[in-house]
Amino acid sequence: MTALIDAYDAAFFDLDGVIYLGPTAVAGAADSLEELQRRGTTVMFVTNNAARAAQVVVDHLVDLGFRADDHNVLTSAQVAVAQIARELAPGSRVLVNGSESLADLVAEAGLVPVSKASDEPVAVVQGYDPAMTWPRLDEAALAIQAGATWYATNNDASRPTERGLVPGAGGAIAVIAGTVGGQPRIFGKPFRPMLEEAMRRTGASRPVFVGDRLDTDIVGAANAGIDSLMVFTGAHGKADLVGAGEGERPTHIGADVRALLEPPRTVDIDGGRATCRGQVAVVEGGSIRLNTRPDTSEGQFDALWAIARLAWADPALDCADALAGLELVR
Repeated sequence: MTALIDAYDAAFFDLDGVIYLGPTAVAGAADSLEELQRRGTTVMFVTNNAARAAQVVVDHLVDLGFRADDHNVLTSAQVAVAQIARELAPGSRVLVNGSESLADLVAEAGLVPVSKASDEPVAVVQGYDPAMTWPRLDEAALAIQAGATWYATNNDASRPTERGLVPGAGGAIAVIAGTVGGQPRIFGKPFRPMLEEAMRRTGASRPVFVGDRLDTDIVGAANAGIDSLMVFTGAHGKADLVGAGEGERPTHIGADVRALLEPPRTVDIDGGRATCRGQVAVVEGGSIRLNTRPDTSEGQFDALWAIARLAWADPALDCADALAGLELVR
């Protein structure tokens, strides 16, 4: 058996929705990563969540049974602050509109974190903070209007948790943007700096990125010129996949990270007929329907991959009935 990972020299993983959901590891993730590392695959955890220090992320991963240290965990806050420090003079004041750990990174980089527009910061950096308040957003907006350069660690609209989706850093950015206009310079996925730094740190020449979101993970991989695996343990599901546009489409799909250790799905397309591991989807009129009845999770993911490939070839096709038959895929 040839595993999907055999075509790559490294695997980069998003965390929320891929490796864990809040305090709980995703089923099969720890064993799969242990096997990847046993096989010699370089593993790196790449997270847009800028609220927690990298060491806190390492400790969380270790507590959940993963092998992690400060060499294979990369946060959007680290990438953002490193670049900001290269662009600003040492000792520059930066209004930190994010967590305490983001402020600590700013200070460690030789800059001075402040919290008010009256401190006359030369820059504002936004990052996810579950304790964000409206007055703090006011201060960021006022500082930007006074001429401060606007940066952000990431712009995720939501975060998957064990209880469901909650607002992400993108919500706070939208509040400021609605007030001052424009957008900040962003460093996390889907923008190139994040995965470029991951490749630089690992020396990987052909990595695969594993994520649950099309708009950050899959688009981010495409922007960095690397392949991607979309898993269905987090934010996005089957309807999102078939509706993906150019630049949003993953190279591979799988139920979860265990797919890296299984053969990759391939699809044969003959006109309006797509076949994946014996599951067949066909175009009839303006719709896609299944010619087979997959009754296992793996079979339904095979069918989904066939449906997606037909849908991408003609986005006007109606996929609703075909997707409704895939009850085991969210």
